[in-house]
Amino acid sequence: MTTTRTRFTAPQRFLHWLMAICILSMLFIGVGMVSTITTKYLTLVQIHKPLGIAILVLVLIRLTLRLIYGAPALPADLPEPLKLAAISSQYIFYLLMIGMPLIGWGMLSAAAYPVVLFGGVHLPPILPVSPSLHTLLWRAHHYLAFAFFAVILAHVAGILFHKLVRNDGIFETMAPVSTHNQSESK
Repeated sequence: MTTTRTRFTAPQRFLHWLMAICILSMLFIGVGMVSTITTKYLTLVQIHKPLGIAILVLVLIRLTLRLIYGAPALPADLPEPLKLAAISSQYIFYLLMIGMPLIGWGMLSAAAYPVVLFGGVHLPPILPVSPSLHTLLWRAHHYLAFAFFAVILAHVAGILFHKLVRNDGIFETMAPVSTHNQSESK
C-alpha cells in the first residue's frame, strides 16, 4: 500500500532506526559469539537471545504499522528495475527480520537450550529436541546472517545512490528528521 505522504510516519521512522541499531548490534554480537571461546561468549549469548526476541516483536509491530499506514509512493520516474529492487528488498528484509529470530529460537529449542529473556522469563520451545534439526537450523542461521549483512550493504548503497546521485527524495522518506521542507500529511 502506498500513500500520498512524502515521509513514513514518525512511529515507522522511529522503529526503522531503532531496529537498524538492534540488527547491526545483533549481527556483530553474533560474529563475536562464533569467534570467541573466552568467558565473553556467555555474556554475548545472554545479550543475543533476548535481543533477537526483541527484534521479532519490533518487526511485527513495524509490519502492522506498515499495513495500516502504508508507505510513501516511489518516485514516478524511477525505472522499473529499481522499483522491483526496492520492493524486493523490502520483502527480503521482512523475511530476514522475522525469519532469523524464529530460526534462532527453533535452533535453541531443537538443542533443548532455554531462551531466557530479561528478568528470568523463559520462552517455551517451538520445536522438538533433535540434534540433526539443531545442526540444520544452526547452519541456516549462520549463513542467513551473512546474507543479512549483504542485504544491509545493498540497502545502504541504494540509499546513497538515491541521495547522492538521483537526489529523488527516497532518503528523506525515512530520514529521522526532515531534511527538506516537505509537508507530512498523515
